[in-house]
Order: sequence, then C-alpha cells, then structure tokens
Amino acid sequence: MNSSPTPGLDALLQRASTRALSEPLRQALLACWQQPDMDVSPRLPWPVLADTLDSLALLSADESVIVAALLFDLPGLRAHIAELPLGPAATAVNGLLDGQEAADQVWALHAGRDAGRNSEGLRRLLLAIIHDLRVVPILLSRQLACMRAADKLPAEERRALAQLTRDIHAPLANRLGIWQLKWELEDLAFRFLDPETYRHIAREVDETRIARERYVEAVKKKLSAALTEQGIRAEVSGRPKHIYSIWRKMQKKQLAFEQLYDLRAVRVMVDDVGACYATLGVVHALWTPIPSEFDDYIARPKANDYRSLHTAVIGPEGRTIEVQIRTHEMHAQAELGVAAHWKYKEGGKGGEKAFDRKITWMRQLLEQAQEPGSPDDLAGALDAALVEDRVYALSPKGEVMDLPAGATPLDFAYHVHTMVGHRCRGAKINGRIVPLTYRLRSGDRVEILTGKEADPRRDWLLLSNGFLASGRSREKVRNWFHKLDRARNVLAGRELLDRELKRLGLQQSDLMVAARKFHADSVDDLYIQVALGDTGPNQVSRALLEAEKAASQPAAPVLPRPTARRGSIGKSDFTVQGVGNLLVQLARCCQPVAGEPITGYLTRTRGVTVHRMDCAALARLSAAHPERVLPVEWGRTGSGYEVDVMVRAVDRRWLLKDITNLIAQEDAYVLEINSDNLRESGRVQLRLRLKVNDYGQLSTLLGKLDALPGVDDARRLG
Repeated sequence: MNSSPTPGLDALLQRASTRALSEPLRQALLACWQQPDMDVSPRLPWPVLADTLDSLALLSADESVIVAALLFDLPGLRAHIAELPLGPAATAVNGLLDGQEAADQVWALHAGRDAGRNSEGLRRLLLAIIHDLRVVPILLSRQLACMRAADKLPAEERRALAQLTRDIHAPLANRLGIWQLKWELEDLAFRFLDPETYRHIAREVDETRIARERYVEAVKKKLSAALTEQGIRAEVSGRPKHIYSIWRKMQKKQLAFEQLYDLRAVRVMVDDVGACYATLGVVHALWTPIPSEFDDYIARPKANDYRSLHTAVIGPEGRTIEVQIRTHEMHAQAELGVAAHWKYKEGGKGGEKAFDRKITWMRQLLEQAQEPGSPDDLAGALDAALVEDRVYALSPKGEVMDLPAGATPLDFAYHVHTMVGHRCRGAKINGRIVPLTYRLRSGDRVEILTGKEADPRRDWLLLSNGFLASGRSREKVRNWFHKLDRARNVLAGRELLDRELKRLGLQQSDLMVAARKFHADSVDDLYIQVALGDTGPNQVSRALLEAEKAASQPAAPVLPRPTARRGSIGKSDFTVQGVGNLLVQLARCCQPVAGEPITGYLTRTRGVTVHRMDCAALARLSAAHPERVLPVEWGRTGSGYEVDVMVRAVDRRWLLKDITNLIAQEDAYVLEINSDNLRESGRVQLRLRLKVNDYGQLSTLLGKLDALPGVDDARRLG
C-alpha cells in the first residue's frame, strides 16, 4: 500500500527520456501513483526501468510507447488507465500492453523447452501474434536494460536471460537494423554465455587497441587531407568492431585474431552519391585496392535497400584496412534500420516474403521517427501493414509450425508427419474441438486426434471442400491414393463422377469426350484422375457441356424478318443468330442455366423460347417443326437464372435453416420452397426454385448441399 508519494516515479518522469509525455499526462500519472491503495511494486528495479526509457528515447518513441512501457512495468498503474488523459491514444496503449503480454507467452515457450531449438519459429510467432509492431522496440529496450544489470542475478537466471537474448532479442534487433541495440545485446549475451572466450577476445582487443587506434588515426588524417585537396567535403571516422562480431568472423573464416584485417576500418560520409564515387577514386589512388574485397551496394543495393561502397586496401606499412563510403542519408538509414544487415550477416538466409515486408515496414517506421517534425513519431497506418500471409501455430509441446495462410488442422497434421495426416480424425484448438475445415490463426495451440489406421478421404482433395490449403498436403493425400490398386481407384472415381453428373442431369453423356480433353486413354483412366484429385468432377461435367454445345449447333434457318417488337430478359442475355427484334425467354420446361448448351425454338406468339439441348419438350417440338429451331448463344449473365433443385434428406431439426444459410453463403437466391414428408421413412423432400449466376455456381452449390448432415441427395430437376 502507498502511504506517501514514492520518489521513484517522480524522478522517472523528470528524466529527458520521458519528454514525449504531455504535462497533463505526467500530472495524471503522479496523481494515480499517490492514491492510498496503489501497489507501488515495479516489475523491474527503478534503474532498469529508467534505462529502458532511455533506450526508447534513442528511437524517438512517441507518447503511447512511453506510457505502455511504464504501465507494463508498473502494474499498479494499469488498473487506473481509464483515469489517464490518453484520448485516442488509449487504444494504441492497450494494444501495446497486450503485445507485451503476448511476448511473455513466447518467453515462456522458450523457457519451457530446449532453448534455441526452434528460435526462428519463436521469433516469427512473436511478430505474428502482436498487432502493433511498436511493441518490438519496447521489448528490445527492456531486454537490453535487464542485460546491463544482469551481473546482480544468480548465475542460472543470468544464463537463461542471456540465452533468451541471443535466441530472440539480438536477432530481432539485427533484423530491424537497430544497430545501437543489436551489437550491445549480442556482446552482453556472449559475455554471459561464453565468458572465457569473451574475456580472451576482449583482452586481445584491449592489448592492440592503442596501436590500432594510432594506425587508424594516421589513416584518417592522410585520407582527410587527400579529400580536402580534391575539394570533397567529407567526415572520416573510425568504425568500431564489437567482440561478438569479431568472434563470429573468426569462426566463419577460421582465422586467428591477428589475421582479421577489418579490425582496422574507417567510414567516410559525404554529401551525395557523386562524392561517394569521387572518394572511392581518392582511396584507390592513395593505396592499392584488393579487388576481391570491393562491393558497390549503391549501384546494386541489397534486397533490403542497404546502400554503401565497401572496399579494402593495402594501407600504410603494408597493412590491410577496410573503408566504407556512404552519404549521410545512407548512414542514417543503416543505423536506424533501413539497411538491415541481417540477410548477409546471418549467412544470406532470408525469411518468407511476407515476413520481409513486415520487417521492412517496421524499419520505415523507425526511419520516419527520426525525421524532424514527423507527426506522432512511430504512430500511423499500422493496420494496413499488418497483413500476415503465414500462420504460426503451436503443437502441444510448444513447437512452432510455419503454415500458409488459410491452413487448417489437417494441414497442420500433414506438416507434423504424413502418417499423422493420414490418421487424422479430428482436432482440438486451444482445448476446443473444431471441424477440420477450421482456419488456423497465429498462436493457436493445435492437438490432432488420430485413429489407429491410416484412412484419408478423397473429398480432402477437392479445393471447394476447404479441408486443405497447402498444395504439399494435397500431394501427400494424392500419393496415398496413387498406391491403391487400379480397380479401387476406378470404382471411387466412378462414384464421385456419377454423383456430380446425376446432380446436373448429365448421366447419358459420352464420357470419352471428357477423357480425350483431359488426356485420358479410356473412361477408366478418367475415373482414376477424378479419384486421385488430378481432375475435379465439376471440370468433367463442364467439359461435357462445352463439347455438347460445340457439336450440336444446328444450321440457321432462312426466315423472313419478323416485325414483332424485340424484348429481352436482361441485358443481352442471349444472342439469336440470323434474326433480330425477337422476344427471347427461358423455357419453363427445362430452365437452362448459363454455361449449358442451349437451343432456341421460334413459337407462333411468344417469340423464341430457350431450351436446354437435351430437353424432352424441345425434342418433340423440333421433330414436328425442325425449321423453327434457332441457334442461340449465351450473352452476359449478370442478371441470374432460375433453376429447380430437389433435396432429399432426413427430417431433422434446423434442416431448412442449414440449407437456406448455405444458399445465402454461396450468393444464390431462394425464390420458392415446397416440402413433402415421405411417410414412415423419416425423410423429407424439398423442391427449391433458386436464382443462380451461372452453371459453375450451381455445380458448387449442389455439391455443398449434398455434403450437409442428413442430406441423401441434392440434384437439379428438369
């Protein structure tokens, strides 16, 4: 309990690092802090919290970031957040606090398993589950402050903190290009994890420092004089080399300490790009260049937009020295994150494109925060940039699985192991049973329920069913069915195709037409393609309709030009070849749908009626008056077409609701419904008149109706 004002917060709010806070907000924070029931225990010691704010100030953190950092480490204040004059920033502060809580879940995963074994997955999970990337600088600044004070911790706790820093925080700082945080996080983690090697390299650096600094100073003086003589305005400085990066280079190139030439390095900053190349000419005129050590990242910037000239020369006394040349703008971008050395510093292993886009956007935010007068510093346009097309889900043991957007529990199962997918019967997400078509979200903990025997289903292969989003998973299912004997595949394919053709009234079609289109040598081979998911049943039915349409167009009869006024059922829904100014309407007997083969029949009083090619009524009419048959083609189909559908199903509760909801989801319309109870069978027969856009929509809709629980059959009438 707080009986008197605590000097800790008062002193904290007086620091330069909190200058982003408005005066009313400072006073409100102090007023809340001085309430009698306030819990004044901070999560971190006051000096560590102050150090965190100082690091955030280096990144020009805005008010909401500073407040979020304070409230997270002063939990007593968080309960009073409604009393603070945050205005519109309140939403951002709550999001930042939630992001820090989410990060704690990742730290717990790191601590609960073999540290570092899946550190890349944990880094990706962290960035996926936080909704405001300004959380990341808070986390990095906080971790750096903790590492600076880690000497006071017990050895085991200090080592765990260093391991977390090395696996998560240092790589994140490296990827964001926040150099001033990155190198210190790396060095401190190295110091605590491998103290003997750290001390050895530090001793070597210290012993050679005086001679190295004297040499670099001589190089700077000579180079500055040469540049001035050429009229080039430049700032020449030594470039520090940090202990962890020295060790990394020694390991990578198998070199001893004294063999590292780039311990001696200078950086030249000039006003423009032209001066960069002029400076390069001066450097190469002064000293002999090493050709293999020259890189022009200005003419050919790195994929992460890093720009600079890198060269190495044989300097005074025959010693090698590295020279970096860049403009002041390039230097600011590199130091503040736009360069992002991580792709070449970590062996050139880049992440996924979506991950790169997110990191690039974060670097741009940091860059904008350094521009004088930039409004709201790090704030702005967060939501649009947080589109994530990867999903990072967790196994029950905390392993992170990297899956494509839209992935399902079944994709997760196949990602774990092929046989886990084959044996999958269900799934739990965060302890709750969900359907196999559930779309996973980052941070979901997935438990796969398996059977004893492998038994994948063929309908998993159909994209429209939504079981699998990953092509890799579908290929595993295909391979399973490829191994089955030919007879079983033929039988399964026939069943799938017969069901589709029955729905659409195409049972009498010649399947060899479709077989030739899909390069199958026989109908059985076509059945096998359907069974293995290489060809969808709807593709076959569409091919049959297109073939009938192409083969069945009769020659246009020669008729006198009618005088009847032209009518239409939409905007150019049909085109009647050879005649014009005719009333055109759909035949009620067969109700053709856009995409199906059609033929027109010229009536005595009602213009042209449009029939399906296989319509029985049309066959009788054309036999009696073949001269009245007209070729008709579909035009624009935006107005929709009416079609009758019959659904036979178990008479259960909510059946009609499920059917109408599905029709609405597919963007079709119900015009009429009639139902008949089938006596003593417990079933009902529904006749629906629907309005659909085209044949493809009807095919998909019938397939989904047929898959509803309790539905025995769903097919088109007429």
